[in-house]
Amino acid sequence: MRRITKGLAALSTVALAFTIAACGTEEKPGTETKATDPAALSAELTWWDTSDAKNEAPVFQELIKSFNAKYPKIKVNYQSVPFADAQNKFKTAAAAKTGAPDILRAEVAWVPEFASLGYLYSLDGSALLADESDYNTAAMASNKFDGKTYGIPQVTDSLALLYNKELVEKAGVTVPKTWAELKTAAQTVKAKTGAEGLYVNPAGYFTLPFIYGEGGDLVDTANKKIVVNSDQNVAGLKVAKDLIDSGAAVKPSATDSYSTMMTLFKEKKVAFIVNGPWEVNNVKSAPGFGGLENLGIAPVPAGSAKAGSPIGGHNYVVYSGVPQEKAAAAVEFIKFMNSAESQATLAGKLGVLPTRKSVYEIPTVKNNAVVSAFKPVTESAVNRPWIPEGGQFFGPLDTLATEVLVQNKDPKAALDAVAQKYKAEVVTSYATN
Repeated sequence: MRRITKGLAALSTVALAFTIAACGTEEKPGTETKATDPAALSAELTWWDTSDAKNEAPVFQELIKSFNAKYPKIKVNYQSVPFADAQNKFKTAAAAKTGAPDILRAEVAWVPEFASLGYLYSLDGSALLADESDYNTAAMASNKFDGKTYGIPQVTDSLALLYNKELVEKAGVTVPKTWAELKTAAQTVKAKTGAEGLYVNPAGYFTLPFIYGEGGDLVDTANKKIVVNSDQNVAGLKVAKDLIDSGAAVKPSATDSYSTMMTLFKEKKVAFIVNGPWEVNNVKSAPGFGGLENLGIAPVPAGSAKAGSPIGGHNYVVYSGVPQEKAAAAVEFIKFMNSAESQATLAGKLGVLPTRKSVYEIPTVKNNAVVSAFKPVTESAVNRPWIPEGGQFFGPLDTLATEVLVQNKDPKAALDAVAQKYKAEVVTSYATN
């Protein structure tokens, strides 16, 4: 695989000067240490924002306006790119060396893949890593590949159990801590309130809490082995399937199931769902739901082994084709967008989780009920395999989830098919289970 041989700091001595000024470390030969003049810095940057266009993007656009008030000569071409399209769109543009953005909001699993292909600049030595110790260790881990750092964590997340407090109280149930307790609670809600008890989204990422709950995983990176069709994973899928078969969970739709889940939850027609902090703003603004006062947040229920939810989030990365004259501007843009103040703004307005440790000590964040509820969820989240192929695991898992949870296919047979797919197309050098 092709490796990049230069980093963002090496791209521009001006960008490196920012590093020296920010760190207060000993000056390196051949670098300048003059202060940045925001009014003098001029460039045109393109940023692909993969956040939700309706619920999240407007807040990022507000931050850009604040950035431009400080840096009036840096033009930011903001482009909202659908998350589902961004991974392949970026790879296509980067491979063709035309049309790629200067900066991308990348899902955590994309970073090792893009770095392995030579599509990202290493940020080592740049001002963006001057305060690396302030970042959550787990969130930073997804940016590391082959001994270098290719991104900085913009937001972290994990799946939690979201519930309608009014329906739960009306049914007289307690917040469940295991899948078995959730099954009983959901059935009680349905019997006593008329609303559906639970909606299980039939998508690959959303099957992970069931898999982790039984002690399973997708691959064993240390031993280079495919374990997606393990007995633990079969047991986990059977737990999810039983929730639907028993009537505790509504039969999910085969198409656009995620939107269906969120519509039912916002309209108070289902009491429990599993989802992340990115939907908080959406739920908060839903007419008739009752705002955040009616939104309950708890860790995902445990299986027989543990309660486990995947760590997720997004990182800022810089395309390796960014020319020298844009380097300083790219550094300053990301520094501003990912500052403690900016992360606090995002937490307050969207309920998303900061990646900087220091942000959790800012009063507005520390007193934020949503962030406080999600913080322990992310602290105990399960790390996904940070390998270049990691982003390719979920296509086959999505097919699996539909087959098992919607089409009633046998979990073992479906998992065996995923294992074969991984071996043939994803991690071809790995051994099978």
